[in-house]
Amino acid sequence: MPKTASSLNKVSTAPDSEPSALPFLLTSVQGEAARTLLSYVASLPLPGPDAQLIAVVVAIRAARGGAGNLTRQDLSAMRLGNPQGAVDALRGLGWQIDDALFDGDPSMPVRIAVPALARENDHPLPFGKQTRSRVSGWTTRALSAKPVKKLPSAARLASLFLAAHSTSKLLGRIPPDLPAACRALLPELLQKGFLTEVSEDRFLLAPVVQHLSGQRCPTAEERSATIATPESQFDAAAWKQWKHTATPALRRHVEAVEHCAVCALPVERVAEAFTSDARSHSFYQTVKNAYGEWKDSHPDRGPQAAEFTVAFRAEHGHGPSYAQLCAGLGWGLKGPLRGFVVKRLLVNEWLTDTGSVPWTLRPGQAAQAQGIVLPKARSTAVAAQAGA
Repeated sequence: MPKTASSLNKVSTAPDSEPSALPFLLTSVQGEAARTLLSYVASLPLPGPDAQLIAVVVAIRAARGGAGNLTRQDLSAMRLGNPQGAVDALRGLGWQIDDALFDGDPSMPVRIAVPALARENDHPLPFGKQTRSRVSGWTTRALSAKPVKKLPSAARLASLFLAAHSTSKLLGRIPPDLPAACRALLPELLQKGFLTEVSEDRFLLAPVVQHLSGQRCPTAEERSATIATPESQFDAAAWKQWKHTATPALRRHVEAVEHCAVCALPVERVAEAFTSDARSHSFYQTVKNAYGEWKDSHPDRGPQAAEFTVAFRAEHGHGPSYAQLCAGLGWGLKGPLRGFVVKRLLVNEWLTDTGSVPWTLRPGQAAQAQGIVLPKARSTAVAAQAGA
């Protein structure tokens, strides 16, 4: 009996449009310096992420010599909730910050002295010239990365911590010194596509920001997990035999996907999706929280999704994958959040599918009640496939 099921992740087999990978900004040694910088700032008695974010930017600029420059434009770009309060908190630590930072020329550099970084012995940030420069540039690039550049300070500070603590394979362990205010914003980073997965203590950096990774050395456990998961090999003969043993209706559906000129999917991707065993998926609370925020800004998600499947089938001859659905609607969802969004659309009957068979999304009963239906000919074909 052929296997027809695939997991929620396997259903999303269509490749997302991703830019070419950029080279890493930091070496592993420079990544360690970035983590040292963030740990130093986290250890300072500061009231919140506004002051901590300024501290990160200024401290790396002042790491050699004890003073660094900041402009009013730099300050505005940080999108702080209370810039004056943050500066006053730093002044409370002895940082010397002139009022020109608020009322001077926006582009004029203002020198900020940090006494703790001027001492010669027991220096908290003992970086060489090149390391200091590279980490400073990394900080600027990370804070201006597209997924986070418009987020509040807590989320942007969190992005620095998580990027710095990511391995070159994008695996990460949430650091114990991550500020509490930052931890609360992790669902936001997931929703915006900075992360693709997050749990209570681990995360996965999104490929679009992999160049920001601090290239942390993986733990023995992480290395073992990588070794234990070899890449699957495509067996063309086995795939041909699988299709031969499938029911006629299922085989027609498989070949509609396999030979779709619009999707143009690699045959091994199609084969993997149809032959993988189904697995039950649980979702972390962070994913559910991210969904709660996302759905509030997408009140028409149900009808939009159903209408998209009708249009998609008319063009492709089969339903969309999870990735194709979300990308086609411009939702920008990835990983567990994407799976959870589609799951809710299925539960609420805006969409339906044929069990775990991929590429079978179509309007559900709630959509049909609003007149969103497939053309009769396609409906008949889908019904036959459902009985396969």
